Amino acid sequence: MKSHMLLLRTVLEESGTRCCTSTSRDWKTITTRTENEGLSFLTIALPKFCDDLQKGLSRGSVDSSLFVGYAKKGYLPRFLLGFTSRVFNSSTGLLVNEPCYDAIHSLRQICLLFGKVNLPCSDTRTNAAFAQYVDCEKQVRLADQRIEPFLLKRFSSMALRVLGDVMSSVDREIYEGEIVPKHGPGATADRLTGNGKYNLNTWTRRLDEVFPSEEFLFPSWNPLVDSPLEVLLEPEAEIPVKVITVPKTLKTPRIIAIEPACMMYAQQGIMRSLVQAIERDDILSKLIGFDDQNPNREMAYIGSRDGSLATLDLREASDRVSNQLVRRLSYHFPWFSKGLDASRSRKADVPGYGVIRLAKFASMGSALCFPIEAMVFLTIVLMGIERGSNSQITRERLKSFIGKVRIFGDDIIVPEEYVQHVVEELETFGLLVNFDKSFWTGKFRESCGKEYFNGEDVSIVRVREMLPSQRGHVREIISAVSLRNQFYFSGYWETAAMLDKLLGGIIPFPMVLPESPALGRHSFLGYDDTQKECSNLQKPLVRAYVERSTKPLSYLDGRGALLKYFLNSSDLPVTDRNHLERAGRPKTVNIKLGWVSAT
Repeated sequence: MKSHMLLLRTVLEESGTRCCTSTSRDWKTITTRTENEGLSFLTIALPKFCDDLQKGLSRGSVDSSLFVGYAKKGYLPRFLLGFTSRVFNSSTGLLVNEPCYDAIHSLRQICLLFGKVNLPCSDTRTNAAFAQYVDCEKQVRLADQRIEPFLLKRFSSMALRVLGDVMSSVDREIYEGEIVPKHGPGATADRLTGNGKYNLNTWTRRLDEVFPSEEFLFPSWNPLVDSPLEVLLEPEAEIPVKVITVPKTLKTPRIIAIEPACMMYAQQGIMRSLVQAIERDDILSKLIGFDDQNPNREMAYIGSRDGSLATLDLREASDRVSNQLVRRLSYHFPWFSKGLDASRSRKADVPGYGVIRLAKFASMGSALCFPIEAMVFLTIVLMGIERGSNSQITRERLKSFIGKVRIFGDDIIVPEEYVQHVVEELETFGLLVNFDKSFWTGKFRESCGKEYFNGEDVSIVRVREMLPSQRGHVREIISAVSLRNQFYFSGYWETAAMLDKLLGGIIPFPMVLPESPALGRHSFLGYDDTQKECSNLQKPLVRAYVERSTKPLSYLDGRGALLKYFLNSSDLPVTDRNHLERAGRPKTVNIKLGWVSAT
């Protein structure tokens, strides 16, 4: 903890210098509470302090319900008072006329520094997350029962008007056998890895009715005759998804589900067709995002500046999209609907609860989770806007929402004047709006990892891994180098210098340009004086470590190798010459010392 406390103290003191305030008493509070509460004060209590700050920014004032557990001076906590008093009036609790942007940024940087560090949760919190996953299933079923038939009809009608062309395109491709499946690099519930997935010989009866195994698993008829499909699983014998946790925050882990290889294989094919159809659409490509987060961030900036746009965040977004709703979404397109249903896992193996039947469409981990939930959210959002405006939304009218409505995962942006109707509509369909992270009053907005207050960027740098103490801490070193460079470009130069000293004692840490592959310091001043020059390319070289990772050995020949060749959807040849010998995600990441380009 010594280096982490030193990092926090440096951030605290540098923030105090920025805001011309003393932080000695604040540091005393931090050390005392960390001694008593341990790491949870840094990872849970301080982020909660920031949540209260953001609520105050949204409301335009603070009251006794915020900053509970801290001694107060008026309405403000004495802890970090030098910062909060530059934002709120301690006597009235109201936002001051000209809040200090540096103070807001500093408060967020101090409080959220360790909010998302990659550490496992306690067993108690992990078990609680699994219990919540199971309880969420019950709530989805109850929500399905409460939805009135006329609402489902409205939902289906809106989906047809807005997303009809896209779903029709995918429907046709499934009917005509044009879906190109794909294996991903991740884990599967049946433990197939790397190139072994291309020798897949297990299929399900449900998949076979829409995606015949002889067309999806075999490159030609000869291998099918020589080595026919070994297993065709009936619905009751299908492999359930494997529910696991991955680090998110120390307060609660993230729940994901590992799909069986055959399901993921088909899901990836539908997902590719669906995403391409949306990206080809001139209107929908502006309303739904998959890769580019910048439009959401730009709209959050606009909303913070003039209040015209609201940013909404959903709690347990993926797990609350019911399969019943997805069926209504695709109701008018039978082959698209059959494809979604056939590639959807119906059961989940939850630790401590055994195998349960799923009411949700899919958990995070399914290839179709992200695009389908975006389509569902867009449909419901537009239903809310239609009700709020008392005017039917047509395909032509959709153009007017470009730059005003956008969905990226569970980050939703809508016009402020319709936000109440949108929130009501979302909750009617069983979704939960996270009011702690949703903003439509005041001047604070956040979306896709960027935060703004009154048009000023108050986004912060977060510690993702524990700091390294030796060269063997490879993952931590790579993360700390990134952390150092983020602090440098955010103007925390003293903090960057502190990390320079820490990293410089572990690895050679030269100054390089951001384009360099070296693990080095980035700077506005360029790179270190040339230590050496490449004799062939006349490029400056520095001695530094470089990240290296090797894919696991995974040999593939015969039927599987031919299938992998035919599944390459690109017109370009495969650039990896060893792709039939090594495949899958690297199990370990290493760093290697050598002469590396500084530019």
